[in-house]
Amino acid sequence: MPIRFNTQEEARTAWASDRERAERLGVYSLATGYLYDGPRFDYTIAMDAQPGLSTDPNSAVPAMLTTLIDPDVFEILFSPTKAAEILGENRKGTWTDDTAMFPVVEHTGEASSYGDFAENGRAGANTNWPQRQSYLFQVMKEYGERELERAGLARINWVSEIDKAAATTLNRFTNLTYFYGVQGLQNYGLLNDPNLSAALTPATKAAGGTAWIAAGVIKATANEVYADIQALFWKLVAQSGGLVTQESKMTLALGPGSAVALTATNTYNVNVTDLLRKNFPNLRVVTAVQYGIRSASNPQGVVVGNLVQLIVDEIEGQDTGYCAYNEKMRAHKIIPATSSYKQKVTGGTWGAIIRMPMAIAQMLGV
Repeated sequence: MPIRFNTQEEARTAWASDRERAERLGVYSLATGYLYDGPRFDYTIAMDAQPGLSTDPNSAVPAMLTTLIDPDVFEILFSPTKAAEILGENRKGTWTDDTAMFPVVEHTGEASSYGDFAENGRAGANTNWPQRQSYLFQVMKEYGERELERAGLARINWVSEIDKAAATTLNRFTNLTYFYGVQGLQNYGLLNDPNLSAALTPATKAAGGTAWIAAGVIKATANEVYADIQALFWKLVAQSGGLVTQESKMTLALGPGSAVALTATNTYNVNVTDLLRKNFPNLRVVTAVQYGIRSASNPQGVVVGNLVQLIVDEIEGQDTGYCAYNEKMRAHKIIPATSSYKQKVTGGTWGAIIRMPMAIAQMLGV
């Protein structure tokens, strides 16, 4: 039962008598007395005069204080650029060159019967100078000081991201010119070079039509798909006069959707890829979206249908062709303004230089 004190004087006297003993026990206090039963104040009386809060009701902290920004920044992905992988890539000239000539030499000759005094028979050469025109293109990088600071608050290296965007834009446009060239110039691509032979039409399939795949389903059998590729190889043999053989290094270029048909399997549990690997040991398969049919999701595709190309990489040590540029990425000087910066970045392309069109066969509508 606690001790109660009625007056303040009783409480002080009691504490004065107990203080020395408390200090011996190690208890020190600045108090002058115990609590006593004196007048108490009811502070709820003042609260009754305040009917509501003078501020907006809130029991939380600002939402931004409980929001996490992940330090791992993910980039939006684009379709891969494959033209250089298909045909190879070389630099030709510099950004000051507008026109390039690619000399072609054809040997000529006529043999004649021998005679001690005969001077018949001739050996000669014929030259041509096909030309291509270059196309220069550019992008501008611009960023402000406050823009950089604000991006830094989100842990984003804004200058680095702008640099990547410029490089990506140039690279993707270059890749597009490698496939389609530049309209209005003597600048052509792998898919529209005027010297390419006309595209073959696929054979009619047992399921109807010529397509390998329809609505995401493989319609052609493994043997039908392989027969279409055989037709492409036969055309290469005919066009090259026998210079192309099964052992030649070749590239089968087609759209990613069409490539699914290479997994079709026949009744002997052999798929198209197995047949190609066995009969064309140096053949490689490369996919690019530009070979697929044009659509809203594939604006760079072929308008009239899926395309397949069978390309001989080289014949007797000479490359069939290559993608060519005269300027990959030229960064001009950074220009500072009052509180911002800008910089121009330039690229240049010759398109796809196809030196031996007879080493490419194509088929449209698979």
